[in-house]
Amino acid sequence: MHAERIILETDTHGNIKNTPKLPPNRHVEAIFLVLDESEAPVEPRPRRRPHQDIAGRLKILGDVMSSAPDKEWNLPE
Repeated sequence: MHAERIILETDTHGNIKNTPKLPPNRHVEAIFLVLDESEAPVEPRPRRRPHQDIAGRLKILGDVMSSAPDKEWNLPE
């Protein structure tokens, strides 16, 4: 026997979303612990993309890094 932690999410009716694949022809015991909102896993934010009207229209002319003093870039030293 081995333990495997899986965090499941339910819809507005309490049905499990995206049910996990389980091993075939086995008995599985499940204990459900309902997580508080503060303990629920945080989903990563979707990657931001430029608006389709301006995507691909940017042209870099010259050295971008020398456009401002090094102190203003807030780069780690």
